[in-house]
Amino acid sequence: MSDALLQDVREGLAMAEGPEWLEPIRRAGAERFAAVGFPAARDEEWRFTPIGPVTQTSWAAVAPRGEEPGPDRLQPFVFGHPEWTTLVFVNGCYSEALSQVGALPAGVRVASLAEALRADGALAEGHLGRHAPIEGSAFTALNAARFRDGGLVSVAPGVDLTNPVHLVFVTTPDAGGAAMHPRNLIVVGRGARASVVESYVTLAPEQTYWSNPVTEVSAADGSWIEHTRIQRESERAFHVGLTHVDQARDSHYRSFTMAMGAAVSRHNLHVRLNDENVETLMYGLYLTRGEQVADNHTAIFHDQPNCRSWEVYKGVLDGRSRAVFNGKVFVRPEAQKTDAKQTNRNLLLSDGARVDTKPQLEIFADDVKCTHGATVGRLDDLALFYARSRGIPVLAAERLLTYAFAAEVIEEVALDPVRQELERLVRERLAG
Repeated sequence: MSDALLQDVREGLAMAEGPEWLEPIRRAGAERFAAVGFPAARDEEWRFTPIGPVTQTSWAAVAPRGEEPGPDRLQPFVFGHPEWTTLVFVNGCYSEALSQVGALPAGVRVASLAEALRADGALAEGHLGRHAPIEGSAFTALNAARFRDGGLVSVAPGVDLTNPVHLVFVTTPDAGGAAMHPRNLIVVGRGARASVVESYVTLAPEQTYWSNPVTEVSAADGSWIEHTRIQRESERAFHVGLTHVDQARDSHYRSFTMAMGAAVSRHNLHVRLNDENVETLMYGLYLTRGEQVADNHTAIFHDQPNCRSWEVYKGVLDGRSRAVFNGKVFVRPEAQKTDAKQTNRNLLLSDGARVDTKPQLEIFADDVKCTHGATVGRLDDLALFYARSRGIPVLAAERLLTYAFAAEVIEEVALDPVRQELERLVRERLAG
């Protein structure tokens, strides 16, 4: 670990903003990071993730705000209906000029986390830092110590947030050489419904920087959440993120994760099923090319009986790129009547592409239905021959079959505008 980085973390505590109750959380993150440092290649959880460029670089602690881009430059990254609420963060800081807050129902608050903490931290006090444990990762601990801003979405009990919320984190050329630690908090009350989209995008495709976001999600009794995460960073950048979800009784959480940017990307998605009759659906798609590395680590904790989880992740790899999938399902002894299924499928488009896949089940209950599986392969020769025999050129046939492979998981996204945007991104990547 860089001594300069450690010193910067400690000094940053004196400059950190926020209410008094936040200081122990920041200090605990800094102390944890000082104690454990960054993971090394010998750590089992990180042995397939080449994070050396992240851990051995002296990153600027704060990205200069610089000149904000015009709305026209953000247009390719903003989608959906005009009624949607869109919060834009430029180099980690909220931009009121670029954001649009639509009409929100009573009981809903959508705001910059930094502004919310300055105005009234009571809303976040019961949740911020309570769901994503700093003991889980040095990156999470560092985020707790250094985060400056992020998105806050709070939905009161019984409220239906009809229009989705889009959190857009955009980097500009001014962010080169800097580290950013966004923090998001999503709290959905009892019987409430919400859809949230997170986008990590760049206007600096040639820049090298590091994004280290953490998102905490709290789903109360009987709540319903659709959560989409799109990572389109610079292919010279690094992205290490964590999403941690706590679900209460009768809640429903539906997740879709897409990774197609960054030189090295890693996303940890942890979901804890804390009570009975909880449903968790997790879908993912990663598209890699060149020398890219995309790593997805998921963990589903079945802590109580009569719960269901369904997980499907797919990957499309080209060039000499690599992908890692490590999915774990933990079933505690008291979690009888658990129904869990986990699947990882990978399509290799070149001889140089490689996948390390490791689906895992750890079951300590005896009355369960749990399955897992993984596949790695190429395009089906018979399907390709069938397409060619009907006059489709070979390149078009390959693209068509590859798109069909990816579209199978994209179809699980419930929101039409989000699904259409994901389909467009896949078609654009395959055409390129």
